[in-house]
Amino acid sequence: MSWFTALRDTAKAGLTVDRSLTNPKRALRGAVAAALVVFPTLAVFGPAQATSAAMGGFIAGTATFQRSFRPRASLALAAAAGLGLSTFLGYVAVGIPGAFPVLLAVWAFGAGLAWAIGPTSGVVAANTLAVMMVVVQLPVSVPTAIEHGLLCSVGGAVQALVITVWPIDSWRAQRDALADIYAGLGDYARRLRHDPVAEVDPEPFIVGRQAARLTARQARRRPPELRGLRTIAERIRPALAALADPRVGAAEEGPERDRAREVLAAAAEVLDALTRAIRSGDPVRLPKDTPGLALARPGSGEDLLRGAARRSARRLSGLLGRAADRLDRQDLSTVSSRSTPGAGLRRPPLVEVVPAALATVGRQLHRHSAIFHHAVRMSVVVTSAYLAARLLGIEHGYWAPMTSAMVMRPDFAQTFSRGVARVAGTATGVLLSTAVVQLFDPADWVLAVLAVTCMGFAYLTMRTGYAVMTVSISSYVVFLLGLQPGEPVQLAVDRVSMTLLGGFVALAAYALFPTWQTARLPERLAEWLASAGRYAAAVFTAYGAPAGGHTEQDVRPALLDVREARSEMLAALDRAEVEPVRHAEQVPELSRKQFDRARSAVGMLDRSTVLLEAHLPAEDAPPVPGAAAFGEELRDATAIAAAAILLGQDVDFGTLREAHRTWDHQLSALPGDDRIDVTRAGARLIMQALTELEKAVRTRPQAAREEPVPLGA
Repeated sequence: MSWFTALRDTAKAGLTVDRSLTNPKRALRGAVAAALVVFPTLAVFGPAQATSAAMGGFIAGTATFQRSFRPRASLALAAAAGLGLSTFLGYVAVGIPGAFPVLLAVWAFGAGLAWAIGPTSGVVAANTLAVMMVVVQLPVSVPTAIEHGLLCSVGGAVQALVITVWPIDSWRAQRDALADIYAGLGDYARRLRHDPVAEVDPEPFIVGRQAARLTARQARRRPPELRGLRTIAERIRPALAALADPRVGAAEEGPERDRAREVLAAAAEVLDALTRAIRSGDPVRLPKDTPGLALARPGSGEDLLRGAARRSARRLSGLLGRAADRLDRQDLSTVSSRSTPGAGLRRPPLVEVVPAALATVGRQLHRHSAIFHHAVRMSVVVTSAYLAARLLGIEHGYWAPMTSAMVMRPDFAQTFSRGVARVAGTATGVLLSTAVVQLFDPADWVLAVLAVTCMGFAYLTMRTGYAVMTVSISSYVVFLLGLQPGEPVQLAVDRVSMTLLGGFVALAAYALFPTWQTARLPERLAEWLASAGRYAAAVFTAYGAPAGGHTEQDVRPALLDVREARSEMLAALDRAEVEPVRHAEQVPELSRKQFDRARSAVGMLDRSTVLLEAHLPAEDAPPVPGAAAFGEELRDATAIAAAAILLGQDVDFGTLREAHRTWDHQLSALPGDDRIDVTRAGARLIMQALTELEKAVRTRPQAAREEPVPLGA
């Protein structure tokens, strides 16, 4: 993609306006909390202190609107603590010649590293940086720095208090995350009717697991109908895949395939009903006519489905029934109080997370880390913008580094789209609010009312688009600073020009010091391959030693790892698609065609393992001879192959192929049953996927390799 095309597309994305709004009640609650801080502080202390308190209240409120599953009050308190500290340090440093740029560089570097913890931490850290640059413009002495820092923290604490006493949709984020899983499964069931090897989107499952991690207080208050549903959904996915795939499930054509399509269609309807019930909190209303699922039950003519397909259909019907029972509010006593596997995920308090967060940040302190690159880039850009504004002699030059801090993100697309949106939104907001101040010359109390109103509109438009929200943010800052003396027209000119400067410096820095995701695609592919190999090995180990409890000890963690690795690879691929660089220049050792073929092969490996997982034996089932040993060989071979991809070398599965041939011959001599047949079929599919991977990443002509393992062997 050319630079012109990339810039055009990212600019268009930044200026896109979505008509959706935040929950008006939540926006009103945030504005009320800010008002409870601004007006008393203005009356008791004056405009300067009211500005600090308002900044703290607004930014802490913004933190509660981020995509996080922690209690909103704890997010507000964490933001309040960071805001208070940044405000205090900023006030102290600004009075020492040369100290403030140093503090700015260090704090910006830390704010960049905060993205290693997560997007919410990164956004809140950037906001603390912006607040530091705004509030220190108000002249105070060093002793009153503590006062301003405390007021900033009090603003966030009031947000937390209001959230606690005025709860609104306390479980909305968790309900939406869980409903998205079931909605995705319903769509997956429909696609499987026409494409038996379709893939499921892993993102809802990853988000759902994050939502299931609860603090002790949340766990005590969780609605009973939400318990255990995520674990059931995790089991529905492989059951759907195993039923639809003709290699281990229903026949490719004929009456058995028609019956499988009926079952899948009925399952999709039930999943839709479950989705609606989860999202709304109302009792589940199942479709009155679901003949497909009825036919999947024992004694209802299910003989059209045979062997593994019949087992998958029965398992699917049972799982959907269990999910409906969980949601049936009319008979909560029938829901077992025994905790289900994975239902007790604990989310530690924020204080306990600090050591782990610091360790996560510490692991990014190396020159190959994209987060480290972002932190260095942010530190240099923010400090450079601040110094450039000072050299130009502009009184309100802090708008330049503030814009840079709010624009910069770890990837190209977000940085450039937010840069365009920030410049457009800030210019519009500053001009409109300055015109209001110039034309009407409002009193201090009117300015405070206007500032709080703009805060409410900023909360309301957080989903509408960054450009629209920035109009409100810029306006509230102008109204707050309007409490101080100054010439409105000159202030407007300074703010717009400094916004342009800050945006230009941020975008130029990314162009000169980029972190292209395209160059990291082989790394993401290798991580996915290695995790897929560990997942497959864990499943084979469970077949080889079903009494060992490997399903929960090994298979579940391996599944989560491979799901996370695939999601990161897909996210990196999406970001790489909009970058203005050529794949061949960034990854000369692996062409784009080779990468796509390799990605398809690893996806086939992943899917083949899902099919095997759908038929995991019970703990009292006899073990499959040699399965655990083959799993170990598979784990080692895929780990070596992942390293070869990173080094740009050929991949060779010759040793694993020989081990599979020996094991398959051993299984063929055993008495045939569904368990052995499924194991052999799944292993052949995995070897076929690895052979395709071997061919995809071949870098030079080689002697003819052995043929792929035939499905019918």
